[in-house]
Amino acid sequence: MFGRERIELKTPDQVRVMRRAGLVVADALDAVRSAVRPGLTTRDLDTIAAEAIRSAGATPSFLGYMDYPATICVSVNEEVVHGIPGDRVLAPGDIVSIDCGAIVDGWHGDSAITVVLPEADPADLALSDITERAMWAGIASLASSERLTAVGDAVEDVVEAAHADGAGPLLGIVQDYVGHGIGSAMHLPPDVPNYRTRQRGPRLRPGMCVAIEPMLVRGDQRTRVLADDWTVVTEDGSRASHWEHTVAILEDGIWVLTARDGGAARLAELGVTVAPLD
Repeated sequence: MFGRERIELKTPDQVRVMRRAGLVVADALDAVRSAVRPGLTTRDLDTIAAEAIRSAGATPSFLGYMDYPATICVSVNEEVVHGIPGDRVLAPGDIVSIDCGAIVDGWHGDSAITVVLPEADPADLALSDITERAMWAGIASLASSERLTAVGDAVEDVVEAAHADGAGPLLGIVQDYVGHGIGSAMHLPPDVPNYRTRQRGPRLRPGMCVAIEPMLVRGDQRTRVLADDWTVVTEDGSRASHWEHTVAILEDGIWVLTARDGGAARLAELGVTVAPLD
C-alpha cells in the first residue's frame, strides 16, 4: 500500500488553483443536495452536477476517466461507491452517496456526501452521521500528526466509540477502497487507508494534498463489483455511506479545499484551526 512512489508536493499557488476546483465541486454537490428527492432518477442528479460544473467553466474529473460514462457517481443503498447514474428512480428512505470531482486549469478537487431521503431508517441516519464524523476526525488528525496513518487511526476511533456508546448500528469499515493523493491527477500516491495499519506510512509534509474518504456499511465490510465493472456493492446487501473532502497540508496547518469555510466550523469542534492561503 505504501510504496516508494513519489508524492506530489504543491506550491501555494497550485493549492490556490485546487481551492478553485474544490469550490466548483462544493457548488455542484450543493446543487444536487438541494434537488435530490424521491421520484428523481440518478441520471437527473448527474445532469444537475454537470450543469453546475460547466457553468463554472470547469471540467468533470470523472467523465471519461477510464471510460467512466458520467459526471458524478451516485451510489444508492447497498451500493458503496462508483454507482453509474441512470434510470434508477429514487424512493423514500433511500440512502444516496454522491461523489463529484472537477478540474480547473489542470488541478483537481474531489468530494462526496451522503443524503438520506425522507422516511429514513434511523439506523441509516446514524450510519451517515458516524461516517461524516469519522471523515472529520481523519481530517483533524492531519493537523497534529507526523504520518498519514493517523487518518485510519482516527476513523477507526470514531467507529469504535460509536459502538461502545451504543449510538448507532454496528458498522463495518470498507477496506477495499481508500483515500488517495490528489492534485495534477485525480488519483495520486499515497493511498490513505480508513482503518488501522501496522505500516508506518509516509510522513506528512507541506504541499501534500489528500482526499480523505471513509466508507462505512451497516454490516460486513466485504464488497464486490457489479457486471458494469464500476458499481461497488456490499456482499451482504447492507447499506453504505461515503463522505469525502480534499485537504491540503500547509506550512501552518491544514485547509479543506472542498469545504466553503475551509473546514473551519467542523474542525473547531475538534480543536483544530484551519490555515487558509487566501
